[in-house]
Amino acid sequence: MSGVSGEKPNIVLITCDELRADALSCYGNRVINTPHLDALAARGTRFERAYCNSPWCLPSRCSLATGLYPHRNGAYSNFRDVRLDPAIPNIYTLLRGAGYHTAHIGKCHYAPVLYGDTRPDQTLPYDEFRDYYLSLGMDSLALQDDKQVSVWFMDDYAAELDAAGYLSAYRDATWNKANAKVFPFPGPAEWHPDSWVGRKACERLDSYATEQPLFLWVSFSGPHYPFDAPTEYYERADLSLDARVIGAEEFDDASRIHSATFHGRPTGAIDGLGPAPGGATKHFSEAYWHALRRNYFANAAQIDDQIGRILAALDARFGDDTLIIFTADHGEMLGNHGLWGKNNCAYEDVWNVPLIVKHPDSHVGATTDALCMLVDILPTCLAAAGLKPGSRDGIPLGERIATGGADFVFAEGEGFLAASDGRFKLTRVAQGERRHTELIDLESDPNEFVNRIGDPTLQAERARLGTAMADHLMAHALR
Repeated sequence: MSGVSGEKPNIVLITCDELRADALSCYGNRVINTPHLDALAARGTRFERAYCNSPWCLPSRCSLATGLYPHRNGAYSNFRDVRLDPAIPNIYTLLRGAGYHTAHIGKCHYAPVLYGDTRPDQTLPYDEFRDYYLSLGMDSLALQDDKQVSVWFMDDYAAELDAAGYLSAYRDATWNKANAKVFPFPGPAEWHPDSWVGRKACERLDSYATEQPLFLWVSFSGPHYPFDAPTEYYERADLSLDARVIGAEEFDDASRIHSATFHGRPTGAIDGLGPAPGGATKHFSEAYWHALRRNYFANAAQIDDQIGRILAALDARFGDDTLIIFTADHGEMLGNHGLWGKNNCAYEDVWNVPLIVKHPDSHVGATTDALCMLVDILPTCLAAAGLKPGSRDGIPLGERIATGGADFVFAEGEGFLAASDGRFKLTRVAQGERRHTELIDLESDPNEFVNRIGDPTLQAERARLGTAMADHLMAHALR
């Protein structure tokens, strides 16, 4: 995991949206096999305790792209227009300045989606968003800006899907409330968004004909909802080895952040609340959870196939001279605790993400439990390119390992802040009338069923994490 010396390596960043770390067989999953990501882990370093910096797509992606926490780059919300400012140095502009060709394929989501403009009978223009993304420093872009976005707005994938004759069916399935976000993809598997992203990535690599070093971000929209795997991947998921994590009385405690979500009180807030019968996620049936989880794991297996093709194309084009980083912007509750989605979640299901790094000079098959964050990815790329990280909140991952990992990891969002030292976790939500504070001890309660905020024996830990939160914000907001 030391830095790369000599000539600048090619850099390929592969991300998934809403992918749990434990959805991969190299992280212990038994429901599916992910042989291609397992093989990548065997060639590099697998991080056991990597954490995203927000449980929402936009702030997490903007933190990854800038190496800055959401409160520093200003992009802290999925729902208000706090888009990433092109004037802030980011992974594209910095690597372009170092001589790289910068290419992006798949999801961007650096600006909030115009949810209020969407229509069930029409896919709307998207040129303004595409132009904005290019202004962030991309030399080339093949845009598939989320599964739902691609039926709401005419990005590059939607235009091709429409020309192939499958857009209308995909739009209808996505808007159909009876599906509750769970359905098989209504078209050939090769036209699924994640297959399209994989195909475009391979085409980009196969056609890359310059000696200029390449930075390529391949950004899969899956397995983010809608849970829509092609049916031929269903058999790849053995649900007999699957079980949800459920605490029978967890949400009887009204102090829990998602008590209202589970029971259906109107102040609840998580993605799956909208499709829930009666507005309460506790009313989803076991058949529904089975279908949802089958689609999720099948979609992950599909993405692994696409990553296998990308890795083969990389080896054919560049040999071993590539820094490869694989991760996800956040995880997914996936029915655990009776919830799906990620909004306001500091559960390990969402916060802990997969991270695999293969340097040209990396240690083969290494595993580390050093605490690290997605803000460390940009500094890692800059170090590989021979650049200093500058004023970033992260540090190169090699340094994280060498120093024993971060003392704390942080996640932020609109009215949301969480801090963890790897054992104790403090989460604060302050949104309108909602006020919640949770303290979890992962050692005694690994499934996170019990809020220990009032436990007199843990008040020192509560104060220590609270001080870490205050220092985290004050270092930049009140200096």
